[in-house]
Amino acid sequence: MKLYFAPGSCGLATQIALREAGLAFDLVKVDFRTKTTVEGDYYQVTPKGFIPALMLDDGDVLTEGAVILQWIADHHPESGMLPPAGSRERYTAMEWLNYIATDLHKGMAVLFSPFVDKTSKAHFAEGNLASKFEHIEERLSTREFVLGPKFSSVDAYLYNVLSWPGRVNVDISGYAAIQRFMARVGDIPSVRAAQEAEGRAAG
Repeated sequence: MKLYFAPGSCGLATQIALREAGLAFDLVKVDFRTKTTVEGDYYQVTPKGFIPALMLDDGDVLTEGAVILQWIADHHPESGMLPPAGSRERYTAMEWLNYIATDLHKGMAVLFSPFVDKTSKAHFAEGNLASKFEHIEERLSTREFVLGPKFSSVDAYLYNVLSWPGRVNVDISGYAAIQRFMARVGDIPSVRAAQEAEGRAAG
């Protein structure tokens, strides 16, 4: 398999899940500005031009991070990265994956936009993102991970997105449960390995 990614972006969660599942894959770095890779035009991999994209062994390509995370869990259930399909717990996991993707991830993306001025970004962070952080803080205040005592793909995705605020001058240091969560997840071997791999690619 091939995982198409860009260092520091939303491909980290997929890489973590692949490592947790014990799967072999190659990392292919995407230049997000030019939409190219060492292989050529990234649009030939996915016409969306977004990351991550996972090319399967048969050449088929999956896109949308939250969907790729579910594919990994369903095709490698022994990894335990998500609750079994059809279970009530799985729908809770899907609820969180969708929340992270549509509310938190998309909300953070606004702060990276070169077309939004600093004042507007500050107002957006205070008026829109603060409520998201508070919701997550409340959830994590009573459990080690989002779904309970066990690390899952939901945590990988949340960790990925919550690593961005410092890069756009959003201070989340006051959320104690979030800070504990970030430290806890950051110590997981698959997470450390994924970050090291991204660091090598970025260098």
